[in-house]
Amino acid sequence: MSTVLVAGGTGQVGKPTVNALRAAGHDVRVLSRQTGSGLTTADLMTGAGVAEALDGVDVVVHVASSNGKGDIAMSQTLFDACRAGVAHIILISIVGTDAIPLGFYKHRTEVERRLEASGVPYTIQRATQFHSFVDMLFSAQRFMPVLFAPAMSVQPIDVVEVAQKLAELADGPASGRAADIGGPQQLTSVELGRAWARAKGSRRRVVRVRIPGKTFAAFAAGLNLVDGPPYGHRTFASYLAAKYNS
Repeated sequence: MSTVLVAGGTGQVGKPTVNALRAAGHDVRVLSRQTGSGLTTADLMTGAGVAEALDGVDVVVHVASSNGKGDIAMSQTLFDACRAGVAHIILISIVGTDAIPLGFYKHRTEVERRLEASGVPYTIQRATQFHSFVDMLFSAQRFMPVLFAPAMSVQPIDVVEVAQKLAELADGPASGRAADIGGPQQLTSVELGRAWARAKGSRRRVVRVRIPGKTFAAFAAGLNLVDGPPYGHRTFASYLAAKYNS
């Protein structure tokens, strides 16, 4: 099996990805700015320790994120270092990232572009939003008298299933842009809001709202969704039941 370095291996996507890779028999290094048992310490922003972390690595799974323009800089640092001998870089990305004019999506599109130009064999795997994102959308409204639901549909996917897909890609050759993956259901935000309220035992009304601007117009047009058979199997209702014991 390969030696795989997971950049961002201590994060929401990174932890289950590390588990899936180890279950598949890979020798896994967990890249982190932190120091500690089981961690390979390096800083993607400054480049300190990155070359050493990559020594002997066959495959890099890049799931690190700074939620801002820092994504571009640290990704470039990683891609440049990978030219020394990494055989395959796998990048997690977001469905619709090049079609929805959201700031974070624009940054992710630039990261994709830089990977494509890096000269290192790569696979870009776009996925729909995680269940936790939808949960956060409504949890953030905890002090509101009603739950506001944007006029759009969402196709949430389980983060563990995404991690399993990334581990599968690590077993194969670089394939460029992989087919997008999405969760098992495309639901309106109103439906998702009502499911969230039931799980939380809340009786708040869910109010559908239209939000102006090009970004939400793109979401309303379904550019965040995946056509065809879903990849994921775990539903948002299953996620809620497990988290809130509903």
